[in-house]
Amino acid sequence: MRLYLVPSPIGNLGDITYRAIEILKQADGILCEDTRTSGILLKHYHIQKPLTPYHQHNEHKVLAHIISQLQSGKIYALLTDAGTPSVSDPGFLLVRECIRNNIPVECLPGATAFVPALVQSGIPSNRFVFEGFLPLKKGRQTLVKKLAEEERTIILYESPHRLVKTLRELSEAFGTDRQAAVCRELTKLFEETNKDTLVNLAIYYENHPPKGEIVIVIAGKE
Repeated sequence: MRLYLVPSPIGNLGDITYRAIEILKQADGILCEDTRTSGILLKHYHIQKPLTPYHQHNEHKVLAHIISQLQSGKIYALLTDAGTPSVSDPGFLLVRECIRNNIPVECLPGATAFVPALVQSGIPSNRFVFEGFLPLKKGRQTLVKKLAEEERTIILYESPHRLVKTLRELSEAFGTDRQAAVCRELTKLFEETNKDTLVNLAIYYENHPPKGEIVIVIAGKE
């Protein structure tokens, strides 16, 4: 009886630990944010296990069943699409329910996108705040104004089709000279990190529409 949270590679399939592979091989079943995405990883490492969808649209519905299976003595591993489960991904509800039911939970160390983005951005990494995705509507402007006063380095996730809009909103609130870095497609073939002011980054990506997973690292207020 145990739940393992297994970090999956954020791009390069080689970025997974030996221990993670062993846990996936030993588990009775694997919970997947997307069975197709996880299936590619599992096939690469010749792992065949029963896969159960577990994502933000069904996690409340399947929670009781998963807890019941764990209580019966089964071992489950949770895989999200890229990085560590529960970090801007499903996982928190399941972990909380396991703790309430005295089911052991273990999170393996491994990939998460914001750490390499922070380190290679050249922006101070000794103190930072991770906000994940900004709210789409309610509370968005309030949070942006609050972050504009933050003295620590700020890390955000963003989707490609919202990147330019977000960079423009941030530049209006943070000021035209605030330094930032946009890290895209980390560990993949077309990985890039662009560092400039928020204004210039917005202009660049307006002329060069981005693709892939994106992390924004922003210098804190001086």
